[in-house]
Amino acid sequence: MSERNHSYPDWDDSVYGNGPTEPPKNRGALVALMLILIIFLCGIVTMLSLMNIRLFRELRTDKQEKDLAISFTTEPTEEAVNRIAPTQTPAPAAVSAPNATMNLQAAPKGVDNIPEGGGMSLQDIYTRNIPSVVSITCQGRRSASSGTGVVLSADGYIVTNAHVVENAYTYSVQLTDDRSFSARLVGCDDISDLAVLRIDCTDLTPAQFGDSSTLRVGDTVVAIGDPLGAAFRGTYTDGIVSAINRDVDINGRTMTLIQTNAALNSGNSGGPLINCYGQVIGINTMKIGAFTDTAGVEGLGFAIPSTQVKEIVDQIVAQGYVSGRPTLGITGEALSTFYQHYYRMPAGLYITEVDPGSDAAYKGIQEGDLLLYLDDTRIVSADDLRNAVYEYEVGEAVEAIIYSQGQQYRVELTLGEDVPNYG
Repeated sequence: MSERNHSYPDWDDSVYGNGPTEPPKNRGALVALMLILIIFLCGIVTMLSLMNIRLFRELRTDKQEKDLAISFTTEPTEEAVNRIAPTQTPAPAAVSAPNATMNLQAAPKGVDNIPEGGGMSLQDIYTRNIPSVVSITCQGRRSASSGTGVVLSADGYIVTNAHVVENAYTYSVQLTDDRSFSARLVGCDDISDLAVLRIDCTDLTPAQFGDSSTLRVGDTVVAIGDPLGAAFRGTYTDGIVSAINRDVDINGRTMTLIQTNAALNSGNSGGPLINCYGQVIGINTMKIGAFTDTAGVEGLGFAIPSTQVKEIVDQIVAQGYVSGRPTLGITGEALSTFYQHYYRMPAGLYITEVDPGSDAAYKGIQEGDLLLYLDDTRIVSADDLRNAVYEYEVGEAVEAIIYSQGQQYRVELTLGEDVPNYG
């Protein structure tokens, strides 16, 4: 209606030279995006250029330094002479040696290292004892362990540490000549940390044991063993006796040991500590390592004196156990936090086995019960039980707190003698 009321000139066809008379589209956003992209690309190019310039300078500097490092001259150059101040005396010219090479002279065989005042050389000590040192590997249900052992007799008896064979079900012994044998456990004593294995072999080389009571601080000693496992078996280290009759707390019990700075590591356990006459005067048992101190600790190794080894080993070989060791007749394991919450049970030692001949069995303690206390000692693990029992003598009575079927009760138990059967 409005169009009919307007008149247009004949030349106006509502189309202009640059297109229809409709308003143009707004392309400002696209232009801004292109500008940002251009600025970004320019920044990248500038950065790469700076990096190339810096890299070129560094390469040029490195080249100059390398040229300087490997450039040698037998005489000062004229430029160097001109740089010397007039008041200074020029250094004498180096002697020209156009044929200078490094010559290797024939080296004689190493001199025997013999302790002052007598004894054997370190080389002879190793030669004598290495046939008497064996590698031990053990396999348990959930874990494996390894250590070192010392031959006691030609017919297959071998001494090692109790913690090497702990919780294991199979034992393997490898000799220095690479022969391997399955072994059986003759006996084990946790208090002394000693155990005896036996293999079916009759031509072993027994070690010669010496009396550790004659040791003095400063005596030369050496150790042979398998640090970090059989891959380094037969490793030989030397040192001195750092202390004697050193009381050391191990897992809650005190042991009197020989201290040495001869290098000992995991895998040396059960190996020999040897004096300067080639005699075994101790069985290596532990070291205090860097984990004990933020600054690190080195050179603190310990061995069981041979006098103690003889007392324990003789009993194990003769009867399979050490007389006079107390036991409650209970075997157990720690109860996990999950089971404590799930079954709403207190923390304690979950009893997995009760010796039928023990007083605990006579008093009605059963598998599945929890042992919470022995007298005033809280019991939550097998180590807690073992350490608590070792504080008493065979025949003594202790008061135990037992948790059974949702109830706690007290019971007096008499300790018996630990006579294990290793089968």
